Amino acid sequence: MAVVTVFGPALALLRVVLLFAVTAVAEIVGCYLPWLVIKQGRSLWLLLPAATSLAAFAWLLTLHPSAAGRTYAAYGGVYIAVAIGWLWVVEGIRPSLWDVIGSLVALTGMAIIMFAPRH
Repeated sequence: MAVVTVFGPALALLRVVLLFAVTAVAEIVGCYLPWLVIKQGRSLWLLLPAATSLAAFAWLLTLHPSAAGRTYAAYGGVYIAVAIGWLWVVEGIRPSLWDVIGSLVALTGMAIIMFAPRH
């Protein structure tokens, strides 16, 4: 039973961070597909999965364990890191050192907001 107690907070942290990451991907996909339509002249049909992805994004935000304002504030930090990952993986642009440092600062802010003791 001690193992569960020791890993309980770590698993809770992992769950929150993964949920934030999935939420960020849903938002980015929902915004990237219209960008492709507008900027690159891709098919208007891409707007259907974009709308679905944005609806999933909104729903995913409701699954987070904290108050809405705190969730949105902390989510922003994860969004920044995921967007930089998107830049590299999807757009093929390697992030600069400053992109990485900025992402780490944003993730630190997320951790402070989400996991600070509450009185």
